[in-house]
Amino acid sequence: MSERFGGGRYSVHVPFGSVLLVVLIGFLRIAMQHWREGSVLLAAALLLAAALRGLMQQERLGLLAIRSRAVDVLLYGVLGLVILLVAVTIRGGPFNT
Repeated sequence: MSERFGGGRYSVHVPFGSVLLVVLIGFLRIAMQHWREGSVLLAAALLLAAALRGLMQQERLGLLAIRSRAVDVLLYGVLGLVILLVAVTIRGGPFNT
């Protein structure tokens, strides 16, 4: 039944779409002058991408599968953790909200 409604064709875009949705919400929060919350959401999107890349099959990942599984999980995870660390540790400055 899912093939009849295009579920097989479009289901490979769901993981990437989920990550993209979190990224868009993060950019929206940044645009609304809530840069710390937006940065945390961007970090969450990268950590979500790392988790999806590590847990799902290659054929179901669509655009999240760029390099080998180990490299993707490592890069997504480390970049997500770095952005999260920076977002929660910066104090003061012109963007102190």
